Amino acid sequence: MTSTEISAKYSTPALAFLGDAVYEQLVREMLVLRANMPSNALHREAVKYVCCEFQSEASARIIDRLTEDEQAIFRRGRNHDGITPPKHSSAQDYRRATGLECLFGYMKLLGNDKRIKEIFEMIFEDIE
Repeated sequence: MTSTEISAKYSTPALAFLGDAVYEQLVREMLVLRANMPSNALHREAVKYVCCEFQSEASARIIDRLTEDEQAIFRRGRNHDGITPPKHSSAQDYRRATGLECLFGYMKLLGNDKRIKEIFEMIFEDIE
């Protein structure tokens, strides 16, 4: 499927839904590979990286390193109407997190796992 077909066929919430799963799986894999620890400890660590505040910060780290098409998909997610942030998060953070999730969902549907990994590594390159 082409990028145009994906953009036309799939809604923003659908891209974010898939992207959330893709991103969370990458976080979990990274944590397991870093340290073999009990699942409750792994879960606590994962929550730090999958929360919308962290994802918002992550989007700021990578936005200038994305292609024009990738930035457009990010903006599509960030600007989607109907986003209702949870009480503990700002609307701005939640919107940026949604944009990041859309990007990961879009890249997954494109089948571009190499670029997914590159973007994920950009997010975590300075985080131990």
